Amino acid sequence: MGHRKKHAPKRGSLSYSPRKRAKNILARIRYWPETEADTPALLGFIGYKAGMTHLFIVEDRKRSPNYGKEVIRPATIIETPPMLICAIRAYTRNPYGLQTLTEAWMEKPPKELERIFTLPENFNTEDSLKKIEENLEKVTKIRFIAVTQPKQASVPKKKPDVTEIEIGGGTIQQQFEYAKTLLGKTITTADVFKEGQYVDAIAVTIGKGFQGPVKRWGVRILARKARKTKRGIATLGPWKPTHIMHTVPRAGQMGFHQRTELNKRILKIGTDGKEVTPKGGFIRYGVIRGPYMILDGSIAGTEKRPIKLRHPTRPPKRIPEQPPQITYISLESPQGK
Repeated sequence: MGHRKKHAPKRGSLSYSPRKRAKNILARIRYWPETEADTPALLGFIGYKAGMTHLFIVEDRKRSPNYGKEVIRPATIIETPPMLICAIRAYTRNPYGLQTLTEAWMEKPPKELERIFTLPENFNTEDSLKKIEENLEKVTKIRFIAVTQPKQASVPKKKPDVTEIEIGGGTIQQQFEYAKTLLGKTITTADVFKEGQYVDAIAVTIGKGFQGPVKRWGVRILARKARKTKRGIATLGPWKPTHIMHTVPRAGQMGFHQRTELNKRILKIGTDGKEVTPKGGFIRYGVIRGPYMILDGSIAGTEKRPIKLRHPTRPPKRIPEQPPQITYISLESPQGK
């Protein structure tokens, strides 16, 4: 019998190193997609994860072997109370990247914003808008500063989440005119997304605390007769270099990392959350009372976690033209009662 080649694939991906805790529970979007639309549009939104259920849809992907048949899909329900547009922020570009030119704030922002930063007594909105208009030839990007309204959701907090949302499509002049019309108003998910389209979900995963290498990296548990340890690794590496290399699986923080999942399909956008709330409410969340969104599959994070949704950066080539036909949404109690 010939010598069999040893096959020992690397355990755990090094793509996400270092595996440390996210800086903020609200994920950060580092890239906004370029859009070729003729009219300006918002590129993102924030919702709060309520929980999961399952539903039946008619498969509408033509290359699927189940095309035209009823299929069962796991789905995540996100509560999406309207967001308030508090400010317009204009950016210029210099050799070091984007630089803020100025911001134009709404006249009377909500008092909950005081929980985040100290507000001035009055905002000079007209002067700020005039400054942006005079420097429009220098402006390269226009973004909204928007805040969530958790009091309208089943999230037990008053402090809103503040985020930037980029405006895509059209010219800078068109974007500025569009921004002026929305300043101080609220937006809903239906203003940003439509049913059946794909979105990117950016969120912070469930935190699992300090874990050993077996759970954190998936290394093998050592033999029963092994010395010293079983749930560790057999070797810390070579003598040279004389330090432990970063590629060696070690114990440490697991979970609570920021992750971006591409191309999650919106199965439904609704206004009355009671129609999708299971009996007894979502565990650790409660009852959805307002607008909601159903996404295909799972989403990073625990219940109540803010989820940032963004227009897709790498959308699939084949997208069905119509939203999926939902035939049944499970409202059974998740506790089996």
